[in-house]
Amino acid sequence: MDISTVAFDKPDDLNVILGQSHFIKTVEDLHEACVHVPGLRFGIAFNEASGPCLIRRSGNDDELVGVAVQGAQAIGAGHVFVIAMREGFPINVLNAIKQVPEVCHVFCATSNPLEIVVAETEQGRGVIGVIDGSSPKDVETDGDIAERKAMLRRFGYKL
Repeated sequence: MDISTVAFDKPDDLNVILGQSHFIKTVEDLHEACVHVPGLRFGIAFNEASGPCLIRRSGNDDELVGVAVQGAQAIGAGHVFVIAMREGFPINVLNAIKQVPEVCHVFCATSNPLEIVVAETEQGRGVIGVIDGSSPKDVETDGDIAERKAMLRRFGYKL
């Protein structure tokens, strides 16, 4: 078995959700989960793992569909899905995505630099995990806590 990492090539302002699913219906159901968020622009790619083994795709933004397809192609693992999004955040769709019956696992939901850890055998490739952003540098101070709480209130996530 060979283990390697795949850097996910994306613009800095883009959010990505990466997960694993199990059925060709995934791409349509993920589309339905995303389309209900007002203003959300998104692209979806799903690596089919049997039959013709195509990268299935959908979305409401051609550029983001292209980013999702490029990411899914680079990862090259069966039953992996990629959702690339703008004008919204993963928190706006994550619960709906987790409720899609075909979704087995969500590896990450991030706007950070992203690397995917991939194992490869004679059969194919699989995702082992992800490296999402950077390692911690320190423990937050009281000032950092106050700043975090204020930011969440500015964004409307807390009262």
